[in-house]
Amino acid sequence: MKKQNFWQSLLFVSIWILLTFIPIPQALAYTSYTDEQKLVLQAWRLVNQAYLDENFNNQDWWKVREKFDHQTLDNRLEAYQTIEEMLKTLDEPFTRLLRPEQYTNLQISTSGELSGVGLQITINPENKQLEVVSPLAGSPAKIAGIAPHDQILAIDGVDTSSLTLDEAAAKMRGTKGTRLSLTVQPTKKSEGVRTLELIRDNIYLSPVIGGLDEKSTDIPVGYVRLTQFSANAAHEVTLAINDLNKQGAKAYILDLRNNPGGLLQAGIDVARIFLQKGIVVYTVNRQGISESFSANGTALTDAPLAVLVNQGTASASEILAGALQDNGRAILVGEKTYGKGLIQSLFELSDGHSQETAGLAVTVAKYQTPNHRDIHKLGIQPDIKVEPEIISTNPNHLSVDTQYEAAIKILNNLTTLATAEELI
Repeated sequence: MKKQNFWQSLLFVSIWILLTFIPIPQALAYTSYTDEQKLVLQAWRLVNQAYLDENFNNQDWWKVREKFDHQTLDNRLEAYQTIEEMLKTLDEPFTRLLRPEQYTNLQISTSGELSGVGLQITINPENKQLEVVSPLAGSPAKIAGIAPHDQILAIDGVDTSSLTLDEAAAKMRGTKGTRLSLTVQPTKKSEGVRTLELIRDNIYLSPVIGGLDEKSTDIPVGYVRLTQFSANAAHEVTLAINDLNKQGAKAYILDLRNNPGGLLQAGIDVARIFLQKGIVVYTVNRQGISESFSANGTALTDAPLAVLVNQGTASASEILAGALQDNGRAILVGEKTYGKGLIQSLFELSDGHSQETAGLAVTVAKYQTPNHRDIHKLGIQPDIKVEPEIISTNPNHLSVDTQYEAAIKILNNLTTLATAEELI
């Protein structure tokens, strides 16, 4: 009996030693975190695994984790604030937290479509009232007669003076077929306040504005303005080019001014519309491994091309502009571009319990133009530098635009030279 007790005691001690000195599995330790702490840890891990700079701005990333690990966080807002504080140590603005409203808005803008009533809105800086910028063509708002500068006083009975712009936009979005009540003060105050019942529908957001200019040129010039590189950008540019080709366009102006970028693949796809062959862009990851993307022989036009750029031309816009410039496909006109040569991947941040989903944009690579130019913080210099006066997006009123006028002059000269060479 004593011998049996001895072995039982020894077994107990052995188990106690094992439990004391063997590390607790990570999955088991993870359960001790609150939902808010899990969000912070998830953000740290994503940066640890994917961030371009392996030195993390010359700091020990594990010590950063220790600093923020197991902090007492009382709510989701404190978790977001902690993540933002952690990301600030990287001293790189493009790796950032996207809070739920920001994340939703980014997803909508890059997808190219949403479900809602089709209103572009803003906060009037003078009276701080929610105001209509424009109703989208064919949208429920347009059909209901809502006009630019109308003021939205209430959304489903909620006073809009208590809402931020993001909150108001979120309230107007919703599932197709659902009802939305808007209390509207028309621009003409004499018309009086009215309450409209709208039915939400799928809204298609086109990033392309275009038209044929035959008045200010010696030749018909197709004008295509691309406002962002959303998922439908290449499709919309394709439709515009095909339509302008049918109308007899002999040259093109691609307007990338104030285009902040968007999806990398969209930038590559649009480049392939104009570029028959050649490299579009190189990407380089944290291991220094380079990958190239090329044209695929599917260009829709080889007509003379001028590209308008300015200080607001950034990211995917610079990828496109750099590809066309380095391959000798287009002449860049305007100002030096913004200079964002970094590529981000977007990750979801969710603990699996809350309905809120935030996003984390992490810089995972840098890009180089076909001539291996790294333009980050440097930008792309235009071939023809022209200071701006007035920028218009209406093809019928572009004659007051000095950069546009310079592009037209260049295209006229190129076409004249080409015609002379053919005659020789």
